[in-house]
Amino acid sequence: MLRKFSRLFVIKNRFEASAIIYALALGSAQRGQIYLSQYPGFGGKLLFLASCLAVFMAGAKIMDAMKYEREAKAAAVEVEG
Repeated sequence: MLRKFSRLFVIKNRFEASAIIYALALGSAQRGQIYLSQYPGFGGKLLFLASCLAVFMAGAKIMDAMKYEREAKAAAVEVEG
């Protein structure tokens, strides 16, 4: 039962990864708006940019990890078959 529950938190395909990245981007943009209001001027813009870039980097890492996982599964099937 615990294994079934834990499978809910595993990213299985690119659509799920894209949905997670989209949710991260929305949160990042909201946090960036807060930064702009708390720190007017260049500092707020810099923090806004940093929060958005962090999501881009995380999204790229998630997509790369999915690609490597897919390749590992294909290699395991070749070895078995």
